[in-house]
Amino acid sequence: MNYRHAFHAGNFADVVKHVVVARILTHLRDKPAAFRVIDTHAGAGVYNLASGEARRSGEWRDGIARVRDATFAPAVAALLKPYFEVIDALNGADELRLYPGSPAIARAWLRPNDRLLACELHPDAAISLRQNLRGDPRIKVLEIDGWTALGAYVPPVERRGLVLVDPPFEHEAEFTRLAKGLENAHRKWPTGIYALWYPIKGRPAPDNLAKSVRRFGIAKVLRTELTVAPLSDPSRLNGSGLLIVNPPWKLEAELSLLFPALAKVLGRDGKGSSRIDWLTGEA
Repeated sequence: MNYRHAFHAGNFADVVKHVVVARILTHLRDKPAAFRVIDTHAGAGVYNLASGEARRSGEWRDGIARVRDATFAPAVAALLKPYFEVIDALNGADELRLYPGSPAIARAWLRPNDRLLACELHPDAAISLRQNLRGDPRIKVLEIDGWTALGAYVPPVERRGLVLVDPPFEHEAEFTRLAKGLENAHRKWPTGIYALWYPIKGRPAPDNLAKSVRRFGIAKVLRTELTVAPLSDPSRLNGSGLLIVNPPWKLEAELSLLFPALAKVLGRDGKGSSRIDWLTGEA
């Protein structure tokens, strides 16, 4: 309950996570059937980069500011376009004042029959989330624990969609909760797309998460990781990863282009790196 994402909004981990979410949503829109996005730890929805918290940390300057100012190869720029379109719609093309959280990115790509369920337990963040998403009948905001939501709201009536699980990781035990939450939710809805975010400070916790997920017998799990610094200082956030269950079939190829390009821009002192591999499935 002490975690405040306003300090971290738009940092390198947000950029990587939201680029992937935007790509998944683009693929979900390729088919006419309606889909649902379930965001279990939704946060406030939109963040002011001029706020005291954002100014104090300055993390966005080494995240979204770098990426927005960078020049990418045409193929990479095309893949980034859905993500940048949401940011430009909030700010205009020549300024950067607001940063969209995952609920705002999802809202931008919903069609009339698609739905978003945004869950947030922190009272202040939940109030902001309602304000930032107000007036949209496609969206329901619930002030509920994200782990409870993960088990309670799958499968959705649409039977298509994305579950984004992005906990604050205030405690090491959240790696265990992430694995267990996926196991239980996948048992109820094995055809859904799940994107599970995790921080990388050192290797033990992410590697143990991967071992746990491998044991679940899930058919397709794609692991995507980007580090901005060597893992020599485990007190710092040196990288982040996403485990993607049932990824759209083009996603691996897309991320294999995107992640090296993003690592080059986001790496500290040129020391960014990335990897895309299959924990289970199509390797």
